[in-house]
Amino acid sequence: MFWTVTLELLKGFAETLKIFALTLVFSLPLGLVLSFFSMSKFKPLKYLTKIFIWIIRGTPLMLQLLIVYFGPGLIFGWDLMERFNAVIVAFVINYSCYFSEIYRGGIESIPKGQIEAGLVLGMSKSQIFFRVTLLQVVKRIVPPMSNEIITLVKDTSLARIIAVYEIIFMGQNFIKSGFIWPLFYTAAFYLIFCGILTVIFHWAEKKMSYFEV
Repeated sequence: MFWTVTLELLKGFAETLKIFALTLVFSLPLGLVLSFFSMSKFKPLKYLTKIFIWIIRGTPLMLQLLIVYFGPGLIFGWDLMERFNAVIVAFVINYSCYFSEIYRGGIESIPKGQIEAGLVLGMSKSQIFFRVTLLQVVKRIVPPMSNEIITLVKDTSLARIIAVYEIIFMGQNFIKSGFIWPLFYTAAFYLIFCGILTVIFHWAEKKMSYFEV
């Protein structure tokens, strides 16, 4: 029984890891783009982006997931999106908005004098960003970014709302057979994975500790 449960949970955890990895791959760069939009000097773009971020951050991810999956079919009569694809779209939109605010806070925390000094030295704005601003921003955003990423690990469990077979969905199935312990076993997968991520983030913070900001 133990090995049967383990194999089923491993299948579910593989799905959890796919959701986690794909969300990060797409939401991290998209979040950076949104942060630039929210700081744009072009007012319509700036305020539209801020309103979009406010809506996404102010509504539950579960609701967004249901809208992404059922919305196009109910509103436009389209075929339902693949369940896994709907999860990725909803998660990417949600987390890119959270990441964008972290990026924005990090970028705006850099003293304006550094940018002005770079311009005086004849550097372009892109050179200033990549050579002066970026390293300082990365150091500042590692702690809040690590919190969001660890939250993402746990939020992947919401995928079961539209019957994506992630790890909790698989563990929950054993309740029908009268077993509760697989749910506690499921917690071990989360704890180990979050523990590994925590160690990696602490290592990253220490590696960047030489860079005073």
